[in-house]
Amino acid sequence: MSRLLAAITLPLSIALTILLTVLCSIPIILAGIVKLLFPLPVIWRSVSIFCNFMMYCWCCGLAGLLHLNPRLKWDIQGLETLNKKNWYLLICNHHSWADIVVLCVIFRNHIPMNKYFLKHQLAWVPFMGLACWALDMPFMRRYSRSYLLRHPERRGKDVETTRRSCEKFRSHPTTIVNFVEGSRFTPEKRQQTRSPYNNLLPPKAAGIAMTLSVLGSQFDKLLDVTLCYPENDKTPFFDMLSGKLTRIVVNVNLRQVDPALHGDYVGDKSFKRRFQQWLNALWEEKDKLIDTLKTQYKNAGH
Repeated sequence: MSRLLAAITLPLSIALTILLTVLCSIPIILAGIVKLLFPLPVIWRSVSIFCNFMMYCWCCGLAGLLHLNPRLKWDIQGLETLNKKNWYLLICNHHSWADIVVLCVIFRNHIPMNKYFLKHQLAWVPFMGLACWALDMPFMRRYSRSYLLRHPERRGKDVETTRRSCEKFRSHPTTIVNFVEGSRFTPEKRQQTRSPYNNLLPPKAAGIAMTLSVLGSQFDKLLDVTLCYPENDKTPFFDMLSGKLTRIVVNVNLRQVDPALHGDYVGDKSFKRRFQQWLNALWEEKDKLIDTLKTQYKNAGH
């Protein structure tokens, strides 16, 4: 019976999700064309407000779709003191495509609309790139160490790209989201990266270090978010679509943005080392929390 229900739920969920995404993205793309044709500050501000509203509608639609699953339980801690009038830097572990859905749904009424750091190449993807640009998503251009050795004139350009992307957020409250692992966690990737953590990939510090160097004094708090799917750890996104997802655990830890985290990550080796040590310690704490959550819910299940 459960297999039959999943077989019916999966295509229906996919169809409804696609329909919702199309209905919300078409107005955003059209607004992006207006923004492209009329590069005036007053028009750009109006387009940004409209696009944020359409993204909010998309988040509400996703929440409605998840509500159709009567088996799904949410365990969320740490939303009480959040405010839509503040600036936040949100960092999170990345386990599944479901993570983006979860972050959009739980934070939609608590903090400014999420802005995700995207790879610069995505800006050129038809329709998607324009929609993300209209939504003011910051695009990052990262250069490898070997590339910079061959092209030293490019040194610092990635920082400047991040700076230009983030400057627009000074005028209105914003939440910038960074999945600092850079990729979704899998046991294979854990082995390939020689990760010292049980549930996480090694964190990449450059992105948030650059963001803090540009907007550090602007951020009211650092949102340290830990996601866990203790009963659907292997395929949470598939289980979400097929109605088999039973529990989502979200732990939100509100941290002060220490002035010591502001510095020149590229040019100051001492600061770079301290920043990496701080992030690695935070990641070790997060890994232990996920272990605790998994054990807690496993024991409760027995």
